[in-house]
Amino acid sequence: MDDTLAPTATAAAAFDTAAPAGRRAIRELPDELISQIAAGEVVERPASVVRELVDNALDAGAGQIQLKLIAGGIRSLIVEDDGHGIPDGELPLAIKRHATSKIGTLDDLEAVATMGFRGEALAAVSSIAELALVSRYTGAAHAWRLEARTGELSPAARARGTSVEVRELFFNTPARRKFLKSESTELAHCLEALRRHALARPDVGFAVWHEGKLVDQWRAAPLPQRIAEVLNEEFIAQSREVFAEVGPMRIHGRVGLPEAARSRADMQYVYVNGRYVRDKLIAHAIRSAFDDVLHGHRQPSYVLFIDVQPELVDVNVHPTKIEVRFRDGREIHQQVRRAVVAALALSRSSEDGMPAADGPASTDAAAPSGRQRWTGTPAWEQGGMGGASGADGQTANASSGQTAYEPPAAYAAPSARFAGPEGWRAPIPTRAQTALALEQAEALYASTPRGGLPTAPAAASALSALGAAPAGPLPSSQAGEWPLGRAIAQIQGVYVLAENAQGLIIIDMHAAHERVVYERLKTALGERRIDSQPLLIPVTFAATPAEIATAEAQAETLQRLGLDISPLSAKVLAVRERPALLAGGDVVELARGVLAELAQFDASHAIERAQHEILATMACHGAVRANRQLTIDEMNALLRDMERTERADQCNHGRPTWRQLTLRDLDALFLRGR
Repeated sequence: MDDTLAPTATAAAAFDTAAPAGRRAIRELPDELISQIAAGEVVERPASVVRELVDNALDAGAGQIQLKLIAGGIRSLIVEDDGHGIPDGELPLAIKRHATSKIGTLDDLEAVATMGFRGEALAAVSSIAELALVSRYTGAAHAWRLEARTGELSPAARARGTSVEVRELFFNTPARRKFLKSESTELAHCLEALRRHALARPDVGFAVWHEGKLVDQWRAAPLPQRIAEVLNEEFIAQSREVFAEVGPMRIHGRVGLPEAARSRADMQYVYVNGRYVRDKLIAHAIRSAFDDVLHGHRQPSYVLFIDVQPELVDVNVHPTKIEVRFRDGREIHQQVRRAVVAALALSRSSEDGMPAADGPASTDAAAPSGRQRWTGTPAWEQGGMGGASGADGQTANASSGQTAYEPPAAYAAPSARFAGPEGWRAPIPTRAQTALALEQAEALYASTPRGGLPTAPAAASALSALGAAPAGPLPSSQAGEWPLGRAIAQIQGVYVLAENAQGLIIIDMHAAHERVVYERLKTALGERRIDSQPLLIPVTFAATPAEIATAEAQAETLQRLGLDISPLSAKVLAVRERPALLAGGDVVELARGVLAELAQFDASHAIERAQHEILATMACHGAVRANRQLTIDEMNALLRDMERTERADQCNHGRPTWRQLTLRDLDALFLRGR
């Protein structure tokens, strides 16, 4: 080689002299530091360790899992299971980074069906705490104990399964330990982590001990019983079943009624293929289903399970596996929203166990045609869940030998009772809204002169046009057969009193009629496409690169929403058409809202919400006003309309429209029987 091309010692020295002061050379990090960095991503607090270890126990086919804590899991945390265990020859591998039996190829990763798969949890935990493994493999003569810190392997005694003991969390990273909260707070987080697993796997028993005392226990049980035990019986009583099946996707669970909404989002559980996730797309879909039935900033409560083919969802998004990415996010969003809307559509007065709104219910098992009640059984009640053995709901992963979670057979084939339109099944067949025009809806109340009582002929004519009630008062024998009973009086021109089989019903007549008119307007609007109105002068606004990219990519979607938004320059968007119904609104604010939703959720309901706000205002002004005297026939007509109307339990602003006082409630008010 030419000597002139070889660097000289003087040149190298000159290069070193020219290097910036304080520069560090690039070097490979030691394994322990790598594991501690990984632990920073995976392990935030003792609850994070609980999540990872319980995931492993479920993957091992456990039918019973016990969690034992000391000092909220900070001093000691033990997870014991009765799964198939780990062979003694594989125990040292179990605590190495990226060592796992659950995946072996890229195809396995793209179709992963187990809870864990990254192979870094035990290595990360062992780098920031004292960790010991005790495991007895199926068929082994005895168990083996491995101390992660020393690598010492010794015989031990225990039944089949695995115990993982974690002591003194963050003992070698005191800065991390200072971020932990009080013992009671950390205990609460550990309980919540186990609660999430318990809801997902009702076929597995769970028990948690703290300082040697049993804190909580859930035995293997059917899903409704497990939900009632983990959350509470009140949630079951104040929630509805959700069930929908579209192609390879199945959505099931329970969603709380609007009146049971909470001030905090602390009772919201979403599972994708049995894995608890926090997904903005699904949360937005559920929240949008509550748009016009939830009051103020209240938060809905729900337990929702979404089962899709593993190939259609990417779980390798976040180190803690709490986030996922769907291949078709728009479809997921639409179907989840549709399923929740269907569950919320039926009012309490028309639920199963209440007579049909079309007329008095028949007492016979087979009601006459046109008056038959829906008597469907929830999917989870059609078959039992697996027992403590964990046999049901688990299949072996052929490539890894691990146990993969699959929805129990109770969900596999929805009953024909749930059959609806092609490609869609809902738990409760929602009642078709009446096709009466708004003019007919208001005809009932238009006959009342201002400040006076309606004439009998006018009221009878209006009732005849509506076809909502008999021409005269309801016979007393039928009072208990109508869900909302028969009207008996009006109080101060504001509230209607009605009597049904359960007792007394109080109705806010303005709120109730407002919902009736609002739903009719929505039905009328839904039967037409969104008409757009060209703007004489296009409205322009400065846009971000993301907004411009969304406008170009979602041009067809925007057209269907009645919007024509196109780039005018590299930094400016122009709105050339807008929905005709929203002619008086802020075009720029509307366009930005729609683009933001399309960018984040690949779907937008901003136009629908804006239209519904206008319809809600129209309904509010068109509904019967307070201090307006109604006849008994008019009150009964309103009750029958409520029984036929979806979401009639709340007005357009989320406030209740009626309340039931049972005979027991009335007896308690007057201390009867005491």
